Order: sequence, then structure tokens, then C-alpha cells
Amino acid sequence: MQMDSVTPTQAASPTMVVVPEESEQAGVSPLAAALERVGDRWSFLLVETLLDGSRRFNELIEQMPGLAPNILTDRLRRLERDGILRATPYSKRPPRMEYALTADGRDLAGALRLLADWGARRSPAGTELHDPIRHASCGTPLEARWYCPTCAIAVSDHDAAENRAV
Repeated sequence: MQMDSVTPTQAASPTMVVVPEESEQAGVSPLAAALERVGDRWSFLLVETLLDGSRRFNELIEQMPGLAPNILTDRLRRLERDGILRATPYSKRPPRMEYALTADGRDLAGALRLLADWGARRSPAGTELHDPIRHASCGTPLEARWYCPTCAIAVSDHDAAENRAV
């Protein structure tokens, strides 16, 4: 991607979109592409909060201690732009929005649960371990597995890795 012809003013312009060249897009792994969309702490926590249902701005601020309003505004705009959530007006004067996850946003639930479970099982030294996600019926900690619906079997990471780029 050539940035030499872009002035600092153009680069800072919110209306200017820099599109990577096709060769640069081809080398991006699926994990890198996902992290580009939702890979920061507040975006993950915002998606987690919205998994329980739609929320208004003030509700999000109350439910996410430590999150500054300007950071929340930025994350909401970015996640809406990337199709992870949608903003629906509930008041015209003053303009106010309610935020809800799209289907793409709800699809992140499994990934967030896996990440939360990993964090629960591997808390840093000197900190309290959290309980892993458990089966409601028997209380056994759940284990994530790759599953092939065609073969109706669990697939090992080794067998799944052949066609997967992380």
C-alpha cells in the first residue's frame, strides 16, 4: 500500500478510507482479520455485555466500570461500522441510541466463552482462579472440541489444523 502520496491531513481525515492492496489482504490470517475488528479489551467486554440484550449508552457505562465515555463512543462506532452491532434511535431530541448485537456479533459468543474459560483456568500467579464453565446438569467443567457435522464426530486439533490458518 502506498502512503507516500497521502498528506497528514488526509490521513487524519475521518472520511478518507485507505484500502489495502489485494496482495496485502491475501496475507492476512483469519485470526488477524478477526482481531482487527474486535481485538481490544473494551470491544470484547462490550460484546460480552450486549450478549445479554440491547443496552443504552448510560447502561453500558454503568455496567462497564473503568470505561471512559469517549472510549465507549469510539468502540460503539467502530463495532457498528464493522457490522458487529447496530444502533437504533429511541429518541430524536436529543438524539439517543440503543445498541444491540447483529448476527455477526452474536456469533462471537462462543469465542468469548472459550477465551473466558481459558482465563479462568490460567489466572496469573498470585491471583484467584475462577471457576471454568460447567455443564448445568452435572457440574463437570466443559471442554471445547472441534466437531464435524457431516461425520458426526469430534475432530482433534491436529486433524482440524490442516486447512486452518490462524
